[in-house]
Amino acid sequence: MSEDTEVSREPVVTPVRVVIGICLVAPFVAMLWVGSYTKTDPTFIGIPFFYWYQMAWVLISTLLTMTAYKLWQRDQRGRAAHSTAAPADPKGGASR
Repeated sequence: MSEDTEVSREPVVTPVRVVIGICLVAPFVAMLWVGSYTKTDPTFIGIPFFYWYQMAWVLISTLLTMTAYKLWQRDQRGRAAHSTAAPADPKGGASR
């Protein structure tokens, strides 16, 4: 069997991938839930809440996307290391 087959047998949904998904979905939920920020108070240096909340999410989204990307890289490196560390044996199972 090829190493690609071994990688595909591992669980697709892992805790790291759930965190990655949450990091990527959170900004959409925050921006689509308009009722949570359709107000003018509290103001920040004279800017109504509606505007500074959205601008804050630009920065938060950047940080969350960067975090998701770094976690994805780490996950892929771990999967690649695991697939090279445990080559397939003739019976079709992974040797350990």
